[in-house]
Amino acid sequence: MGYAGDMSIEQLKSFVAVAEEGAIVRAARRLHLSQPPLTRRIQDLEYELGAPLFERGPRGVSLTAAGEALLPRARVILALVEDVRDGIRQVGAGGVD
Repeated sequence: MGYAGDMSIEQLKSFVAVAEEGAIVRAARRLHLSQPPLTRRIQDLEYELGAPLFERGPRGVSLTAAGEALLPRARVILALVEDVRDGIRQVGAGGVD
């Protein structure tokens, strides 16, 4: 499996879910994914950013310094995407932007 390309919203959602759940398995359940695709998304994101985002251990995962730096930024990006989605839906439904 190779590197997938540019950072995606799905990768950021996956990262936030793993960070919040503290475990790949629980995050996969939350996202309605199996574990291998979720792991791949995280690995691709780490590759693109050039830094590990999680320390992996027998009791789950914890954020590295890079992961700690990314988490608030990822949350802001995801909130902005949701805001754009909601705003455009309102406009499309004849509402005011």
